[in-house]
Amino acid sequence: MSVLLFVLGVLLFAVGMATSIALHEVGHMWPAKRFGVKVSQYFVGFGRTVWSTRRGETEYGLKALPLGGYVKLVGMLPPAKDDPTGQPRQMTTGLLGQLISDARAAEAEHISPGDEPRLFYRLPWWKKVIVMAGGPMVNILIAFVLFACLFGFHGNPEKVTTTVGTVSRCVVPSTEANRVCTDKDPAAPAAMAGLRPGDKLVSFNGTPVTSWRQMVDLVRDNEAGRAVIVYERDGKQRTTVTNTVVNKVNALDGTEKTLKAGFLGLSPQVLMVKHGPLWTIGQMGVMTKDTVVALSQFPVKVWGVAKAIVGVQERAQDSPISVVGAGRIAGEVSSDRTSPLADRLWFLVTLLGGLNLFLGMFNLVPLLPLDGGHIAGALYEALRRGWARLRRLPDPGYVDVAKLLPVAYVVASVLLVMGMVLIVGDLVAPVTIS
Repeated sequence: MSVLLFVLGVLLFAVGMATSIALHEVGHMWPAKRFGVKVSQYFVGFGRTVWSTRRGETEYGLKALPLGGYVKLVGMLPPAKDDPTGQPRQMTTGLLGQLISDARAAEAEHISPGDEPRLFYRLPWWKKVIVMAGGPMVNILIAFVLFACLFGFHGNPEKVTTTVGTVSRCVVPSTEANRVCTDKDPAAPAAMAGLRPGDKLVSFNGTPVTSWRQMVDLVRDNEAGRAVIVYERDGKQRTTVTNTVVNKVNALDGTEKTLKAGFLGLSPQVLMVKHGPLWTIGQMGVMTKDTVVALSQFPVKVWGVAKAIVGVQERAQDSPISVVGAGRIAGEVSSDRTSPLADRLWFLVTLLGGLNLFLGMFNLVPLLPLDGGHIAGALYEALRRGWARLRRLPDPGYVDVAKLLPVAYVVASVLLVMGMVLIVGDLVAPVTIS
């Protein structure tokens, strides 16, 4: 049964991601068609074509590798200024020049007679921005819808109570909190004392418990001392006696620091509070800021994953994951029958929402071949043409993004390598969950 639930969780995640990718490409295709651009292909996936059909001038289909998608907008690259037909020039200089010429020639093959007014590069700059931003904005919109459903129907964990939520089976350092207990691990004091989820804490060593933070401070200050715990179960007060142990625990100042302090092995029951769309927008603002920080640290984090692959260091729990790793986590959570089914489903919603937000923000990075690179080119075109008009100079024309193709190839190669590192890391040294 657990295997079936694991597979079901992976399939649900895969369908969710495939849908997100498909809608991302619709975000490009729909405004492009509205602006008159010729769209020759719309595919989800890469590699060998599994299925396709043609509707009008556009071929729709699925590819074998569901790791992305693409929309072919005819005329993304303008022809060379001295060759309005788009054919490669007779004189090319070096490998980079040949790459640019070949790219122009490949683009020209998709252009039929009469297509010239419908080429993408001929769009006004603001229409280019709308078309290229459409995909990332769809991902961000999907994230908003998913998070709005999560916070509106399930709620956000906010009210920490003095009721026991979970009881640890064993004593493990906070740096290894997500690993499974083994027979060599000592039993947690709370488990030995017979405490259970649902028990309401009343006092600790004679001090009345009024908040969970107070309880944490009492336990930590107790170090390896005797602990007399009064709790309420089924409406009756009971007393149990145990000893806390010194363990490596996380600091409470919001940093990643750890310290040695008393440990009992309890976590609180947290009540869910429901919120509306405006609160969701505020939360997404915070998540967007965190995503920008994560993107700035992305190369360093990937390097950490590479070192974990070869065994130089352990895989950090906050390291980035690939689609493979996310799918595995979805399967693990789905097959965890110790959690209510509703909580497992809402976790999948959270996972898909977070990934959509990350994909949307990632695609807005102003580097080719990402959507943000094309947006940056369109904005540069607007500035250049506006400056020329202001100074009453001749119109400089369209920005020739073909000249940036060498940069795009380098960026694409780096992204490919980083993607492969994350996939291998998720297979060799996966991120674990509690």
